[in-house]
Amino acid sequence: MANVRYAARVEEPGSRDRAAPVKATARALWADYETDPEIIESVLPRPLSPGTDPIVHLSIGQVEMESGAGFGIGNITVRAAHGDFQGEYGLAMPMGSEAAVIGGRETWGEPKKIADCRIERTGDDVVATIVRGGIAYAELRGAVVETLPVPPPRETLDFYFKFMISPDGKGFDQDPALVHCRRTYRISRWERVEGEVILRDSPIDPIADILVRRLVRLHYVEFESEQVGEIVDRVPGEWVAPFVHQRYDHFSWNR
Repeated sequence: MANVRYAARVEEPGSRDRAAPVKATARALWADYETDPEIIESVLPRPLSPGTDPIVHLSIGQVEMESGAGFGIGNITVRAAHGDFQGEYGLAMPMGSEAAVIGGRETWGEPKKIADCRIERTGDDVVATIVRGGIAYAELRGAVVETLPVPPPRETLDFYFKFMISPDGKGFDQDPALVHCRRTYRISRWERVEGEVILRDSPIDPIADILVRRLVRLHYVEFESEQVGEIVDRVPGEWVAPFVHQRYDHFSWNR
């Protein structure tokens, strides 16, 4: 019989039981800025609450996966808390490849969408953009002014809600899972940038509503990272339903 590539595949025994971290190398611009506390509160589904400071993190760059795949990346988070855990709530994660969107959204519940994410560096000048629907809705730009000592590994905690829409379009097929995703960044290049955050209005990516009140820090970074995640709780669907549009464009429930 001819080789049928859609046929069942034989895997190494126990291969699906090993929770190996997902590893990548990347270069990016990382920005942190202050916004209004009430804005942070308005975008958080229960049981999350605002974190210690009204800080938004915006990063745009290029990643190379351990598999050899490369694509543009973006990440927009707001400082949040889950009980005693301080971390970040993932508001949007634009990605430059379908595989990156599907893998992250279906495994960890990351709010990923396809977008054109780019970073370009010429000498000390760096520009990074996220473009969807023909709109460069997020842009970081500036000039490197200082090379900083490489910091120790950076540990972060991100909160995601993992869910699937019910086949009848009315709610979820089960209560959404609250995921804690832990990342470790090993930075190899750490440079301070003087520049700006530019947010442009987009009807499908309204990040411009997350107002920039003060730029706290902007860095050009080269790093390796790895991440692991776990479901820590399930929450009532009505807590998450009003926020589904953060993940799906023009989404509305079938009534």
